[in-house]
Amino acid sequence: MNIFQKGWCRFFQKAIYVCSPFLPWRQPELLDFDNGIKDLPQFIEKKGIKSVLLVTGPNLYKMGAPMPIIDGLKERGINCTVYHDTVANPTIENVEEALKLYRQGNCECIVAFGGGSPMDCAKVVGARVARPKKPVSKMKGLLKIRKKIPTFIAIPTTAGTGSETTLAAVISNSETHEKYAINDHSIIPHYAILDASLTVGLPPKTTATTGIDALTHAVEAYIGKSNTKQTKEMAEKAVKLIFDNILKAYEDGSNLEARENMLKGSYYAGVAFTRAYVGYVHAIAHTLGGFYHVAHGLANSVILPYVLEYYGKSAHKKLARLADITGISAEGDSDAQKAQKFIDKIKEMNKKMDIPEKFEGIIKEEDIPVMVERAYKEANPLYPVPKFMGKKELEEMYRKISC
Repeated sequence: MNIFQKGWCRFFQKAIYVCSPFLPWRQPELLDFDNGIKDLPQFIEKKGIKSVLLVTGPNLYKMGAPMPIIDGLKERGINCTVYHDTVANPTIENVEEALKLYRQGNCECIVAFGGGSPMDCAKVVGARVARPKKPVSKMKGLLKIRKKIPTFIAIPTTAGTGSETTLAAVISNSETHEKYAINDHSIIPHYAILDASLTVGLPPKTTATTGIDALTHAVEAYIGKSNTKQTKEMAEKAVKLIFDNILKAYEDGSNLEARENMLKGSYYAGVAFTRAYVGYVHAIAHTLGGFYHVAHGLANSVILPYVLEYYGKSAHKKLARLADITGISAEGDSDAQKAQKFIDKIKEMNKKMDIPEKFEGIIKEEDIPVMVERAYKEANPLYPVPKFMGKKELEEMYRKISC
């Protein structure tokens, strides 16, 4: 990337940063019910809502996890239409199928129940309701909706994506293998429920990769150049909570305190990155999800240490601060030493949680040029990263993580 391209990127990022305070930011209202999700139907009834679309995934539905909501709504005479076919990297087809059910049920409210995939799918359903004549492909990028969506309630069942508080939804095009973000303030959920009991007993692998996903959100937001006082505070809280609790939650799925802290950490990370943005970890991860259906949390977990090392001294000061906050630095360490300890700690946690170091046998040589182009376009000029990657550097990164 030449000096003119870098200058354009920084100008673009600065313009967004200056305009950001004037945009319609909001955080979801957290619903702290005595009985968790069992109290949601009563809340919906009090809102005068008569018909609800619940978006979830096939495994959660088979397990009966959302049934307290579904049964409670029916007991109150509220229609509940369920879409339970959301795939791991939600597709345009998922959105259109759920939208059809929304319309058939004359729904007025959307409840997302699950991890990032059901929440992202539900967000874009809301966007399609608000913009019925605009196809999903035309919503890619920044501020393409700008209209009020139906009442939207997000209920995370994993501690990772932070999607319950963000303005982003990531959708895949199954025909082109493209995976891209839709960013608009209107799709931030109106309400969210953080119920740690829903995450108890999650498979260790899911706990691990979604937890490092949340860490990636916090770290990428923190080391970027578009932070505010709030995003810094939220990112620091998130990193501390995740470092202190992820291994506890991984090793003991019934540890409710660790689960609660991971949910909080994921939420704080979501608050941070929805305003301060992410970086090349996400740009690369999205291509792996689009081409090979690699779960987003797993992709971020593997890529994060490599990208942090690439940033080098441009990220040392901020990573050193995170090392201090998490208690892994020693007196007398330089910023470079602290930063490396922080990166090494992530590698150590990954190893303890059986997360692979590379994507061996997954990335195909012939796909790299297209993935480079898509990652480059996603990241530049939007992401306020500490150090830029051009196409050559991105190509090198794909090779580094694959062999």
